[in-house]
Amino acid sequence: MHVVDASGSTDSEGKLCDPGTHDPLEDVKFLDHELDMWGLQILKKEWSRAVRLVEGAREDLIPILEDKLSGLGVHKGHLLTAKARLGLSFEKPSAWSDSDLLRLIKELRQQTQPLLLAANKIDVSPADRNVEALKGTGRITVPCCAEAELALRRAAEKGILTYVPGDNDFKINERTPPSTEQANALARIKEKVLTPFGTTGVQESLNLAFFKLLKMITVYPVEDPEKLTDHKGRVLPDAYLVPSGTTAKEFAGLIHSDLAEGFLYATEARSKMRVADDYVLRDRDVVSITSTKRHA
Repeated sequence: MHVVDASGSTDSEGKLCDPGTHDPLEDVKFLDHELDMWGLQILKKEWSRAVRLVEGAREDLIPILEDKLSGLGVHKGHLLTAKARLGLSFEKPSAWSDSDLLRLIKELRQQTQPLLLAANKIDVSPADRNVEALKGTGRITVPCCAEAELALRRAAEKGILTYVPGDNDFKINERTPPSTEQANALARIKEKVLTPFGTTGVQESLNLAFFKLLKMITVYPVEDPEKLTDHKGRVLPDAYLVPSGTTAKEFAGLIHSDLAEGFLYATEARSKMRVADDYVLRDRDVVSITSTKRHA
């Protein structure tokens, strides 16, 4: 996720400037360039050796690249997709130009590092115009106002109002009403942010980043699959965010390594069914792990 000043009131060096005098699209282009150059540097390191292994020793380029780019989250599937899309000869990498290497990095980054733009300061003109321009990049773009979100959370902590992050409104607490200055600020938040945009956008950005871009799912571990409690009797005490495709045994390891080592089976609480170690977890699964080992 990349936060950009949609109002154009922060220049490329991070200094304040008059709203609308800086184009936030330039910030996106700069980030794209920096990420591509970083990936290209990794790819070009010992590139000649990779070429020799493929063309001299007849090794497969795919696993070589997979190992070289593993730190970027690249795996075989990404590389096969890139090979099909780019039309590069993976059997003769010596024919690749620097431009070809850069094309490969750009393609892999689009697959492995999709970018969400949190367009901040939507309450300052000309943010509305710039938000539309940012959406034109093809990236998921969420209008945001971090200042409004912070103000609402702080007011909620002080008991001035009731607000849950992501809500489209708040409720004033009549027992501890806001001061005139606070009331004016809250009225402006409602007028400039909540009414036209629905939310402050902060929670929506986090949700989209985790669940859509990173493809995370929520899984609830319990000890008692009947009562949905832990050993202290607490109902659904924890929620884990895990990558889509996580298996029951892998999930056990996330809770504690001992659970994975002694894994016998898991129980999916809704269906009451026992599932094996290779069971692929689904979003909002409630799971009880049965293991020969217990964790503290």
